[in-house]
Amino acid sequence: MLFALSAIATMSCVNRLSDGAYQEYQLEQRLTALLQKGYMAGHQDDPMYGLTWEWNRDSSDVLATVGDYPAVMGFDLGGIEMGDAKNLDSVPFTRMREEIINHYNRGGIITISWHPRNPFTGGTAWDVDTAVVVKSILPGGEKHETFQLWMNRVSDFLLSLKTEEGTPIPVIFRPWHENNGSWFWWGQKLCTDEEYHGLWNMLQDKLTADGLDNLLWSYSPNLDGNWTEERFLQRYPGNDRVTLIGEDAYQWGTEEDFVKQVTADLEFLSAFAKKNGKLLALTECGYKNMPDSTWWTRVLKPVMDRYPISYFHLWRNYKEEYFGPAPHLDCAADYKKLYEAPNTLFLKDIQ
Repeated sequence: MLFALSAIATMSCVNRLSDGAYQEYQLEQRLTALLQKGYMAGHQDDPMYGLTWEWNRDSSDVLATVGDYPAVMGFDLGGIEMGDAKNLDSVPFTRMREEIINHYNRGGIITISWHPRNPFTGGTAWDVDTAVVVKSILPGGEKHETFQLWMNRVSDFLLSLKTEEGTPIPVIFRPWHENNGSWFWWGQKLCTDEEYHGLWNMLQDKLTADGLDNLLWSYSPNLDGNWTEERFLQRYPGNDRVTLIGEDAYQWGTEEDFVKQVTADLEFLSAFAKKNGKLLALTECGYKNMPDSTWWTRVLKPVMDRYPISYFHLWRNYKEEYFGPAPHLDCAADYKKLYEAPNTLFLKDIQ
């Protein structure tokens, strides 16, 4: 009887949600349910360009390699704040919107990041010559009004992500990532913990006030290898502001160091996520230009198999720089093995 009453109460609450909040709720429930099957494969800018093509319709290096789309597709809004027609990777925002809707309609999942330009200097997101940028855009700062305009432009684009029927598309939104490093103007040495919290809250409160309750918010620091709860909580926005905890984890050095660090981090993060009722993912990962053709199944997969991650997201393939597969690469055979594993989920596995 208590279970029945609880179920009725839960359904009653769900029925009172707005369309956007219901879509976000469904996405969270879907991600949780899919954990029982395994973890999803993701790829940045997957339908936009690859190693041998650009802007072709219905193209994808992942699709060409294994005959299926990745379950998760990622896109970036860098440049939208300037009113540009294309993002920082030359992707037209009109095409981005189209591909987001396409992937949602085919049953896929969308994640969006944002690398905004430096509002204080006018430089790129990687312009870290001054440590006053975040302070300057918070309330009372000299660039606050400028950043209000920037947030409006982000909001307008996100609000436009709807189906033909007008249903808001749920999005895993991942701003201010890799903040424990100092290569972005919002990084560890570029703003205080309080300023970082103010930055996160300002953007989240603005988008929520604009009606964007279809966003599932992801907090995603960079590979660390030495997390403690005290250090992690310094910049963590709070359980009421985060649904998914991610980590960006690339192998830049030795295999031994990478495996040691990512294992230590996932050990900590999986325990933290479980304790706090959060989802977990490798929100960016990969090995640039894949010098080891067996890296996916020999190095990355054994680590991922040990932890309840929702998805792993490989960065983009573009001309001479790539993190995902392509049919002509030596690593294609290994990626096919990854695809064939029963616990790696691609689009057909989640439809």
